[in-house]
Amino acid sequence: METAHSVVAGDSRALTEVEDDSVELVVTSPPYPMIEMWDGLFSSLNPEIGDTLENGEGQAAFTRMHEELETVWNEVSRVLVDGGIVCVNVGDATRKVDDSFRVFQNHSRIITDFEDLGFEPLPEILWRKPANSGATFLGSGMLPPNAYVTLEHEYILVFRNGKRSRRFEPGSERRYSSAYFWEERNQWFSDVWTDIRGEQQALDEGELRERSAAYPFEIPYRLINMYSVYGDTVLDPFWGTGTTSVAAMVAGRNSIGYELNDEFAHLFQERVEDVPRYSREVIGRRLNDHEEFVEKRASSGNEFEYEADNYEFPVMTKQEQPVRFYTVSEIQETTAGYEVSHRPVDRTDERMAEGKRSGDVASFPDS
Repeated sequence: METAHSVVAGDSRALTEVEDDSVELVVTSPPYPMIEMWDGLFSSLNPEIGDTLENGEGQAAFTRMHEELETVWNEVSRVLVDGGIVCVNVGDATRKVDDSFRVFQNHSRIITDFEDLGFEPLPEILWRKPANSGATFLGSGMLPPNAYVTLEHEYILVFRNGKRSRRFEPGSERRYSSAYFWEERNQWFSDVWTDIRGEQQALDEGELRERSAAYPFEIPYRLINMYSVYGDTVLDPFWGTGTTSVAAMVAGRNSIGYELNDEFAHLFQERVEDVPRYSREVIGRRLNDHEEFVEKRASSGNEFEYEADNYEFPVMTKQEQPVRFYTVSEIQETTAGYEVSHRPVDRTDERMAEGKRSGDVASFPDS
C-alpha cells in the first residue's frame, strides 16, 4: 500500500492546492483565540485585532479572531466530501482584559460556526490536559468567593458534513480491513479520554517553540482510525509540527498539511526518519494490548465466537475478522512532500517484537 503526504507552506484561509470534495477527514488544532501566545498571529492576519486588545475590548477581539478562523472553516466545507468528518481540538481561554476576568468559550463559537455552514454536530470528546503547575490558582486563592477553577481539559469537536454518513460499496475491503478491535472501540468512543496527557514541546528555537502547540500523537491517531479508512485523505489546515501527518502515515492514510511558518516543515524532515520505527511500536502495542485482552477474557472462562482472518487470534465481533495492520516500510521525499510505502503486518513478524516487548509507546519525538 502506498500513501502520499503533502505539506503546503501557505495560508489555509485559501486551500488553493486542495480540490473540491477531495478530503474525507479533517483533524486539526487551530490557534486558540484569546490565548496570549496567539495574539501576534491573529493581529498579523487582521490588524484590528491588535487594536481591540490594546483598547481592552476583549469581546471584539474574540469575535474578530474567530472571523479569521471562519474563513478556514469555509474552505474546509468546500474540500470535504459529503458525509466527511471534521475533528477540531480546541480549548477555551481565561483572560483578564480591561480589568475584567472571564472565560472565552472557543468551543461554543466553533460549534456555532460549523452549524451555520450546514455541518451536523456529533458527540464531542473531552480530554484532560493538566496545567504544568499543581499550584496554579486564579483569583483569590484559598479565599471565597472570588477564586476560579483552572481549565484542565480540551474539547475535540466532531462534525459531519451534511445529514448523511458516507456510503461504501457492500463488503468494501478497505473499510473492513480498517476495523479496530472491540475493546479499542469501547475506549476510543467514550466521551471522556483520561488516558492521554499533554505534550511537552522539544523545540530549541525560542520563537518557534512559542508558535507551536502540538497535541499528543494519540489524539490524531485515534481520530484517524475512528473516522476514516485506508486510502482516505486527512487534512490539517493548522499543521504546526506535523503530528497529524505522522498519525496519518502510521495509520495508512494520505494527508495534506497547511502551515504558515515553513520552518516547521524543515524540522519535520528531521523527524520523518523515525516514523518506520515508531509505526512498528504503535502497531506492536495495539496487537500486544489485544493479546492481553484475549488472555484475560479466556482466563475468566469466556469464549470467543470469531477468529481473525489474517492473524492467529480471536476477536469479539464479525466486523473485526477482516482487520489488517500495516507498518511504514519506506519513506521517500518528493517535491510535494513524502511518498510512504506500507507493508502488511504478520503477527509472527519479528519486526513487531519491539512494540510487543514494550506494550506501551513513548511520545513521537518532538511531536
